Amino acid sequence: MCGIVGYIGTQEAYPILIKGLKRLEYRGYDSAGVALLNHSNELNVYKAKGKVADLEYSVASKDTSGTIGIAHTRWATHGEPNDANAHPHYSQSSNLALIHNGIIENYMVIKQELLRNEYEFKSSTDTEVLVHFIEYIKETNNVDLCRAVQIAMGEVVGAYAIAILDKNNPDQIIAARKSSPLVIGIGEDEFFLASDATPIIEYTDKVIYIKDEEIAVINRGCPIKILNMTDIEQTPEIKTLEMNLSQLEKGGYPHFMIKEINEQPQTIVDCIRGRVSVEAMDVILSGVLDHKDKFLNAKRIIIVACGTSWHAALIGEHLIEDLCRIPVEVEYASEFRYRNPVLNKEDIVIAISQSGETADTLAAVELAKASGAFIYGICNVVGSSIARATDAGSYIHVGPEIGVASTKAFTGQVTVLSMLALTIAKERKTIEKELYVSLINELAAIPEKMKKVLEKNEIIKDLSKIFTYAHNFIYLGRGYNYPAALEGALKLKEISYIHAEGYPAAEMKHGPIALIDTEMPVVAIATTDRIYEKTISNIQEIKARKGRVIALVTEGDDVVCNIADYCIEVPKTLEYFAPLISAIPLQLLAYYIAVNKGCNVDQPRNLAKSVTVE
Repeated sequence: MCGIVGYIGTQEAYPILIKGLKRLEYRGYDSAGVALLNHSNELNVYKAKGKVADLEYSVASKDTSGTIGIAHTRWATHGEPNDANAHPHYSQSSNLALIHNGIIENYMVIKQELLRNEYEFKSSTDTEVLVHFIEYIKETNNVDLCRAVQIAMGEVVGAYAIAILDKNNPDQIIAARKSSPLVIGIGEDEFFLASDATPIIEYTDKVIYIKDEEIAVINRGCPIKILNMTDIEQTPEIKTLEMNLSQLEKGGYPHFMIKEINEQPQTIVDCIRGRVSVEAMDVILSGVLDHKDKFLNAKRIIIVACGTSWHAALIGEHLIEDLCRIPVEVEYASEFRYRNPVLNKEDIVIAISQSGETADTLAAVELAKASGAFIYGICNVVGSSIARATDAGSYIHVGPEIGVASTKAFTGQVTVLSMLALTIAKERKTIEKELYVSLINELAAIPEKMKKVLEKNEIIKDLSKIFTYAHNFIYLGRGYNYPAALEGALKLKEISYIHAEGYPAAEMKHGPIALIDTEMPVVAIATTDRIYEKTISNIQEIKARKGRVIALVTEGDDVVCNIADYCIEVPKTLEYFAPLISAIPLQLLAYYIAVNKGCNVDQPRNLAKSVTVE
């Protein structure tokens, strides 16, 4: 992985490809490259370790002409980040050039066979093996490129999204996918290819999402042809993109992350619009109501997710068990898929993924489907793989999230889980009307309370200067705020590279308290809830050992503020929605510490936005 761009049409391809790669920089990468068929039908491949800007610099004096090309940003899987391992890769004859997202798991077996046939390799990648393999099949079977790709992809094991050029056919791009996203934009006498829609929206809002084990044959001046692996033509479904170009710009902010933090009051409004009605005192989540019997008869709910989505899932566990009285288990998707889990037809599996393309979560969905469980998806990206693979679901509708470290998607996921819990609770009659009404009113009030938290920006910015050069952090929370503590710690380690861990506050005395000294900052989420007094006791345990405490407290709290070293006050809310309020100051703290350290907050090292490999 990580980013694919392609173009065929009447315009010069190189500027479009470079701009597309820059649109995909948010996904995280360590090298970039481009392949162009020039006007003399020469196939030129240029690539460079580092950023897209490094690629631009390296090709400044090269021939970048041509109206057809493919480009790639690579997040290293096989082989270290360097020029040789960067995509695109030539075939043995240099007649083909290929880019690839995903992992070919049986590449070593194929490579050994190719070595026996005197193929030479210039990189350590599985991708170079793949392009050699396609050419080998093309030549030994005397077939065209499309058929060679079909045969090759029937032999490989793993995930892929590929695009390939043939020097001998300068009016064609062949593309294919399995378990890794690929979208084609349809313009006027031109086509655009990308791993997601962000490089395309500038040129067209009409797209085709390629499905698993489909091949797209894109010929200049002809309609797109979609085939499956057995060469049967498929009818493509053209969709209209909902995003707009302004959502992909920084809008005057220095980074996408701070823009997206500040967007959260509006994104929550967008998330609940048409679903939460204060006038009718009702929550209507159609994905649940259309399958009401499944939720009424559910014996158990299993939530599968990764990273930030897993933290949202933990909050969902609290909400559903609290309000709906259904047992809930939260699983890391990467472990669930290999654990031989016990599943049955009365189970509901909820899959959460911002991109809707997370490989481990998608594999967990497929495993659950095979067991007959009902699958509910919570995603941000319309038309994504998980959205298509699930039986029902809800979009979080927070708009494109460009910063690699998730912010508005997290609060959007928690909001959808809140609405889901309220909808199920009402249908199962497990919630008193007074509490139901109270929660609806409070959920509708969250966006305004988020605005008040964002007014603390300068206070948090100043506080961040004190802790910029800390080497470790501990985050503590209890109840609903325990997952918020985990998420706060994750944000800090992701973008500032400071080691941080989240714990249930009461667990401090069972080991982690040994770490407490004057050099260990502790962020304690101590907002008012059912176990507020217990949290105070945990803070006092830290202070007794000279720990430095940054406390997140409810406005007007003078008890914790008299104990802690620093306090950040947030508006009062019901504890069910406390993480929606707590998340924002923790996001801001991580952001400003990272900025103070000079880190690349939008593209932190080693991370990718859409993790489409295991």
